[in-house]
Amino acid sequence: MSRFSRSLRVASAAAMAWAAACGGSSKPASGGSTAANGALPKTFTIAMIAKSSTNPVFLSGRVGAEAAAAEQSKKLGITIKIDWLTPPEEDAQVQAQRVAQAVDAGDNAILMSTSDANKVTDAINAAVARGVPVMMFDSDAPNSKRFSFYGGDDVAIGEQVMDELAVQMDSTGNVAILAGNQNAPNLQKRVQGVKDAAKKYPKMHILNTFYHRETPQDAAAEVMRAMNAYPNIQGWAMIGGWALWTKALLTTLDPSKVKVVSVDALPVQLAYISKGIAPVLLAQPTYDWGYVSVNTIVDHVLLHKPVPEHVQMKLIRVSKENLGTYARQLKAWGFTDVDSSYLALPH
Repeated sequence: MSRFSRSLRVASAAAMAWAAACGGSSKPASGGSTAANGALPKTFTIAMIAKSSTNPVFLSGRVGAEAAAAEQSKKLGITIKIDWLTPPEEDAQVQAQRVAQAVDAGDNAILMSTSDANKVTDAINAAVARGVPVMMFDSDAPNSKRFSFYGGDDVAIGEQVMDELAVQMDSTGNVAILAGNQNAPNLQKRVQGVKDAAKKYPKMHILNTFYHRETPQDAAAEVMRAMNAYPNIQGWAMIGGWALWTKALLTTLDPSKVKVVSVDALPVQLAYISKGIAPVLLAQPTYDWGYVSVNTIVDHVLLHKPVPEHVQMKLIRVSKENLGTYARQLKAWGFTDVDSSYLALPH
């Protein structure tokens, strides 16, 4: 079990925004998850297929999903289970296989974040055709027959990263983009958002975009390779927090010369705020990926309530000003490796 896996346990409550998120409308699911007489099934299983089981953001999403499943089980008087079918590393072909596996196993719904929408769309459509509704989170497959997507506006996320970086760099200097998986549709949109926002800052120049496997080690190594190839990099627009999930860059990036703004704000990343390397982190409520999505699936499939096609997710801006408050939020979400010094900070 990884350190990130050990750091997560089921939190008892979270996702304050869920109740407000679930408005809108959609068609009822085609599957037979509710008995003909309207009674709920005794057991309802949701297959959860994220990008990577070693990525801590998806592990926290799993915790949220399991918490929501437990709450809904108690509320509805049935057993709702999460069937964790996430591959160990990113592989969209394996994800497509896991979709088929879930259908063959008799799972009642599928919750998925895709590494490559083109490679999973047919599998999603086949699942829906066989009566298994599919919901996406984090990374969408918009051309598939999924019924809903929970996530942010990725272009706007990229724009927000660039705008925050411009503030830290006084709207002047050379910028690199750290971009993760080149085939992930959500990340492609974030890169585009960074580039679109950069047009507002004529004295800022994007030198290059750097892709990599989405592991902390690969991301940090890519940052160092880029710094060696482009020693004039003065700012990093990180559309995912992979490189900051390791402490390696704490001693190799000089905050007086390089500024970072990154998506994600996991416990290990908070040191980059306190040291001034990443003055701003834009946190995704990753626990809610599972928590909100499972509640949305229950509403749509079991209770036949209307749900929006896009359940909007908002980022949380984290800086020194609210570091203590956010650290305590991480602990409430089930993270056990939050540094006590941050937990002790005032509100």
